[in-house]
Amino acid sequence: MFNYCPACASKKITFSEGKLFKCPDCGFVYYHNIAAATGCLIVVPDSSSDRLVFLVRGKEPAIGKLDLPGGFVDIGEGVIEGLCRELEEEIGWTPPEPPEMFASFSNVYEYKGINYNTCDMYFVVRAPGLKPEDLRLEEAEISAVRFLKPHEIDFSQFAFPSTANAVKAYLKK
Repeated sequence: MFNYCPACASKKITFSEGKLFKCPDCGFVYYHNIAAATGCLIVVPDSSSDRLVFLVRGKEPAIGKLDLPGGFVDIGEGVIEGLCRELEEEIGWTPPEPPEMFASFSNVYEYKGINYNTCDMYFVVRAPGLKPEDLRLEEAEISAVRFLKPHEIDFSQFAFPSTANAVKAYLKK
């Protein structure tokens, strides 16, 4: 990440512990911490079995794979605020009730050759009567939406292991 110290331009900057940059010449210290990310499991109640809303990724990483709506929390946002912004951006939808957190998993989000270590926080919200035509997909990011019953879910098709883990955790409840 740094070839030179951002404070004094020394070439002696070191990286250790998987997160710590230090400069022995000027004492500069930088902790490269994880990024916060969110995902939302939208549950559509059905008389026979609830349906769960999944997105098909329309861009890398993991183009064509299943994902949940959500994304990175921006600077200055709280987690729920960031999630609601992502829901509006990705699917043009506002939850009818505040999402409730149910799980968290670590993840590595590889993008253009850089690994971003994330703390993925997963939320659930019930959306009675929601239909695919109620959603406005962000075409540059999402290629399709799928409303699946639990027995229709193919866990090998998830974009990220943390997302598969979150869906499994939810279904065990």
